[in-house]
Amino acid sequence: MTLTRWTPVRNITRFNPFGDFNEMEHRMNRLLDSFFSNSTVNDDGIVSARFVPATDIAEFDEHYLVTVDLPGLKKDEIKITLEDHTLTISGEKKFENEEKKDSYHRVERGYGRFERAFTLPQSVKTDKIDAKYKDGVLSLTVPKAEEAKQRTIEVKVS
Repeated sequence: MTLTRWTPVRNITRFNPFGDFNEMEHRMNRLLDSFFSNSTVNDDGIVSARFVPATDIAEFDEHYLVTVDLPGLKKDEIKITLEDHTLTISGEKKFENEEKKDSYHRVERGYGRFERAFTLPQSVKTDKIDAKYKDGVLSLTVPKAEEAKQRTIEVKVS
C-alpha cells in the first residue's frame, strides 16, 4: 500500500450547495428551448425550421409601412385580412421535395403555415390600405387619417 502525501491547497474545493439546482435549471432551460424552438420534425423524420416571416413596421408622416419577407411564395398563396383594426397576414410555404431524390437530414429553410397579426391604430384609413408583392417582399401601405398626421405649430413671440 502506498501513501499519497496530502496537500491542503490541492484538495480544497469550494462547496456549492446549489450546484445540483443550477444543473437542473440548465437542463430544464435546454429542454424548454428545444420544445419551443423554431424547428419541427416532419413525418419523414427530417428536422425542419418553422416559417415565421420577418416583419418591419415603419412610421412616416403620411402613412405606416409594413414590410414582410415572404421568399418563395406566390401572390395567390398570401392572404391579408382586416377585422376590427387587426391586420392579419397568413399563408403557407410548402416544402417541395421532388420524388425524395435528395436525402435531407436537416432543412433550415422554413416551411409550413404562418400567421402574423398586427393591431392598427384607430387613426388609420383602413379602406385605403394598399398591398404590393414583388421579389418575395410584401409591402403594405397604411395611410394615416388627417387627425393622426403630425403637424408643426409655429410658436410666435409677442
